[in-house]
Formats: sequence, structure tokens, C-alpha cells
Amino acid sequence: MRGPYFVDNLPNRSDIRSEPSNWSMQEGIPLHLVFYVYNVTDNNTNGENTCMPLSGAKIDLWHANSQGMYSGVEQAGTGGLVYLRGYQITDGNGTARFYTIWPGWYEDRAIHIHVKVRDSEGPEKAMEWTSQLYLNNSINEKAHSQSPYSTHGPVPITNEEDFIYKGPSTDGLVKSNTGKNLMLNMTQSGFGYIGTFTIGLNASQSKP
Repeated sequence: MRGPYFVDNLPNRSDIRSEPSNWSMQEGIPLHLVFYVYNVTDNNTNGENTCMPLSGAKIDLWHANSQGMYSGVEQAGTGGLVYLRGYQITDGNGTARFYTIWPGWYEDRAIHIHVKVRDSEGPEKAMEWTSQLYLNNSINEKAHSQSPYSTHGPVPITNEEDFIYKGPSTDGLVKSNTGKNLMLNMTQSGFGYIGTFTIGLNASQSKP
């Protein structure tokens, strides 16, 4: 599920914390995100799946700041801004990295990060996968007890209470609690965290 806040033509950058228009930086707990993207196919001669790193894929990333505000939203007064947005191209190992902050919450949703993976160059019907990734409930609560998150108040909804997290996948393969498969693997690193996520796609399939 893409969500209502996607903006195309994001900046090509690994560190997405800054706002280029005024060089301000979004404050928050450091979060280093590492994505591993693989091309999974089932058409080899033995009839078995093959799994190879997918290089050259474009990963778009965007999420709310510590106060639950997205850039690029005209109704919120952030139109034209691109803080906490950016894209990277996967390297020869199918890996892409982002440096950002722990997201804040906004009304009626659990804390999440949006991600889109697609061909960096290709036709209109090129491969595309879009989803939302979730973060550990206890760390969400801990983060929002600290500045600058604490000025926004405690997290009102856990992952398990989120209607998208507990709902079916858009392709219908997962009937409920889709979010269990979309949790970032989190480890602490100094004052911040490292989150990793592995994405397996069939790059030979076009988007519907």
C-alpha cells in the first residue's frame, strides 16, 4: 500500500534528514536503514527458485518527522519541501542504505516508513513494489518519551492496533496481520538504531 504521501522525483541521496531549500536538519534519534533486494525467479531448468541480488533497482523512501509531519504535503503547509525523502539505486549486491531519524506518529496510524522499489529505468509497466514497514513498539514508546518526540505526546496506537498492519496484503496472499512480515529488524548502535529489511521480488513481472 502506497499511502497518501508519495511524491515522485525525490532527491538522489542516502542521508535524507536535511531540507535542501534552507539547509535545516530534522532532529531525532539516528536511524540507519539497510535494504537487501533480491530477484527471485522460478523459471530455471530444474524448476527451482533462484535468488540473486538485484542491482540497479530504485528505492524511494519517505516518512513523517518527529512531530508526525510529512514534507511535500500542500494541505499541511509543507508543499515543495523534501525533508525525510530520497532515493537510492541498489549496488551490485542489491543493497541500498539510508540515514534518517526515527519516525514520529500521526493520527490513526502506527509508526511506519514508506518504501517503493522499482526499475530505475524502464517502461510504464516495469516492476514495482510499494509497502509500509513497521518498527518495534517498545522502541517507539521509548523514543516518544524523549525530546523532540515528547512534545508530540505518547504513541497512541501500537502496530497490532493499526488497520493496515492487521489487514490483508494487497495481493491477497496474506489474509491478515500483514504487518508481521513487514517489521524492520532492529539493533541498537550507539545513540541510534540500525534497521535492516530484505525484499524478494520477481523483476521479470510487470506491475498490474
